[in-house]
Amino acid sequence: MGGLIFAAPSSGSGKTTLTLGFLRAVSRSGAAIRSAKSGPDYIDPRFHAAASGHPCINLDAWAMTPDRLRSLARHKAGETLLIEGAMGLFDGAPPDSRGSTADLARILGQPVVLIIDCARMAGSVAAIYHGFKHHDPRIYLAGVILNNVGSPRHEAMLRRALGDTPVFGAVPRDTGLAHPSRHLGLQQAGERADLDAFLDHAADIMDAHLETDALLRLSMERKVPLGTSHPMRPPAQTIAVAQDLAFGFCYPHMLDDWRRAGAQVTPFSPLNDDAVPPADFVFLPGGYPELHAGKLAANSNFMQSLRNAAQTSDIYGECGGYMALGEGLIDADGTRHRMAGLLALETSFAARKLHLGYRALTTDHPLLHGSYTGHEFHYATTLRADGTPLFKATDAEGTALPPMGLRAARTCGSFAHIIDAGLPAS
Repeated sequence: MGGLIFAAPSSGSGKTTLTLGFLRAVSRSGAAIRSAKSGPDYIDPRFHAAASGHPCINLDAWAMTPDRLRSLARHKAGETLLIEGAMGLFDGAPPDSRGSTADLARILGQPVVLIIDCARMAGSVAAIYHGFKHHDPRIYLAGVILNNVGSPRHEAMLRRALGDTPVFGAVPRDTGLAHPSRHLGLQQAGERADLDAFLDHAADIMDAHLETDALLRLSMERKVPLGTSHPMRPPAQTIAVAQDLAFGFCYPHMLDDWRRAGAQVTPFSPLNDDAVPPADFVFLPGGYPELHAGKLAANSNFMQSLRNAAQTSDIYGECGGYMALGEGLIDADGTRHRMAGLLALETSFAARKLHLGYRALTTDHPLLHGSYTGHEFHYATTLRADGTPLFKATDAEGTALPPMGLRAARTCGSFAHIIDAGLPAS
């Protein structure tokens, strides 16, 4: 059971595109490959899954214990686990970059390949690589992939500067590899009609320019260490989970934990105006409800069934799901849309403000009672939030934050996305 980490000096170096192309190229060759994403990310894992044909897991070195990470990273014999890093290799949460891709590499003991965007450099590539190579000797930095190479002459200059450094490929500039962007990251995988064509094009380029066999051999050099699983307990025996383009941000490991514990998990689509299925617990994950607010407000079958469910079931919403449980949501154009009205909450995207960071959460809510690690990332402004907060919260540095979320009767929610049970190690 081998693994491999694609990392980079910084965001924007091409990690995601190269990861997707490599996943598609290897999977269509018939070799067994799965993937993981470092850190709190809902967008990239859906692209990973489309490229490889297998679900992508999240491995978060800030929010998860080493045992939990090792347990989640275990996979079948003969199968490669490709992990896409986040940001730069050594970039993590303040104050000391804990939770970085480097932390994950140390915990899992897997080789790292550094992807360097070479579009505006030549000889300097060696200084960058060797600086990263020697910054932390506990990390096995095995070589480099040169990205955005301008010409054969440019590639020759880069290789000459790197000397005997293993170079696992030189990928040329290609405008066909660009991703459309959105205010919270990449366009979702389900929104790209040309996704398969894009992935195949990326795979063709990787087949032509990466040393695929050498990378696969590298991935088998070290086994992922054994870890003890510490699954999250299900909040109920029967659980209904909203899953569509408006409410798509749910971690696979959470749903897997619930199912392995014997819970019945039933998906439904608010965008399709599905009624909430009968369940003891209803979960509205985050997503982009603000982009579909008019449709959601008009979906009376969903909205009324949600209000009815609140009389007999416990309901929990995260971020976008939390906003949908409120009384009103104002979109970016300033139009107010009526939401479920189960929480005394008004939110707006007309006045945008970034809220970003890890959260340590505790609550005495009867169903969610305990401590959690989580993450917050949204641009919504809270205009009104009346009632009892759901969580006590601190940030990644342990600084106390204002109480988060709301609870009213059997409904609760907050802007935080829960990642795992327990609090982060100090």
